[in-house]
Amino acid sequence: MTDAGPTRRHNGHANGDPGPASPLGPTSSGIPRPWWIYQGTGRPLHDVSLEDILPPPPPWRTFNGVSPDPADGIEAEARAYSNEVSQNEEGEPPTEPPAPPEDEQDAARRLGAAPLGMRSDPEEADVVNAALILRRPLLVTGRPGTGKSTLAYRIARELGLGRVLRWPITTRTTLRSGLYDYDAVGRVHAAAAGQAADAELPEPGPEDIGDFLQLGPLGTAMLPHRLPRVLLIDEFDKSDIDLPNDLLDIFEAGEYAIPELLRIRSRRPAVRVLTDDPDRSAVIASGRVRCRAFPVVVITSNDEREFPPAFLRRCLQLRLPDPDADRLAAIVAAHLGRADDPRALELIQMFLERSRLEGGLAADQLLNAVYLVTSQAHRPGPEWEELLHAVWHRLDAAGPT
Repeated sequence: MTDAGPTRRHNGHANGDPGPASPLGPTSSGIPRPWWIYQGTGRPLHDVSLEDILPPPPPWRTFNGVSPDPADGIEAEARAYSNEVSQNEEGEPPTEPPAPPEDEQDAARRLGAAPLGMRSDPEEADVVNAALILRRPLLVTGRPGTGKSTLAYRIARELGLGRVLRWPITTRTTLRSGLYDYDAVGRVHAAAAGQAADAELPEPGPEDIGDFLQLGPLGTAMLPHRLPRVLLIDEFDKSDIDLPNDLLDIFEAGEYAIPELLRIRSRRPAVRVLTDDPDRSAVIASGRVRCRAFPVVVITSNDEREFPPAFLRRCLQLRLPDPDADRLAAIVAAHLGRADDPRALELIQMFLERSRLEGGLAADQLLNAVYLVTSQAHRPGPEWEELLHAVWHRLDAAGPT
């Protein structure tokens, strides 16, 4: 017998108190598996930090990025960042970017002000936790409106990982747009305006380039944070055919280069640039960014296209089913607090039937109807059915098959 206190399991139980959980999975009462980190409740960790319970990454998913410390001078910044080391010259832990900001208002819009009050499906929690431990992207598929995007916000809220970095994908999206944006035209105009104001002003050097360079959601997520950032890559099936493979290279390497900064690294080894977080900046040394904690990447798809096998092989895949009556009631309670209202319960049953007939409806369409029927704006009458039909409109032109 030793003096050491009990070590903590991933689900918060001590080894001496494993609770009633079965190692094979949750029971009908919703008890989590002992190895789960993400519980699927949306409730923030309250007695332990993620850093204490998240296992180290596999050797093939270990990255060693460090953040330059401006206090050490730009030459030390560049040297510390470009060398593959995990400590500075004094042997102290490396510095890191500032902790991510909170955005509770955005999270409340997505998740509601209160947690759902029920756990996610065991399959969802299994795959999310496997992605956390393996440091692999999570490819989430399902019909529109099944909660694919909100999963990223639920993970961030529960694990205390701050603001979600959202990268919406369109047919014109490129890898560079997710990594960074450089306003070369704006820099030229600023230089011209400065020279016009002062004819003796020397030609601008590399020191001003950081004012015109901003990291995108992907670029910000790959900064060397101590804890992972949550990156939501939304509607990935809209992307150009080459983007999955381009993105795969970044995820496998855990780093990327900014050519505009690489070209001036001998004159300016470290440059402070803006990030995707509002009013935040980061120092980039030697024109390269290397991650430390691989981000929690949630990629959503509506199954409108197939992805390359090499991309799928490196992702963990999760398909979200249509929410049932209990989950819909929990969603209504989280957003509106009116799940016990008889009118809301009746609408949930009507919604499920209409969703079956229409080939699937989105949960936010139910929220719209519940808000209308429980607000002062609603008046019972024959026009209600017509209004409900407009609110619960079909999400595709083809309808059910």
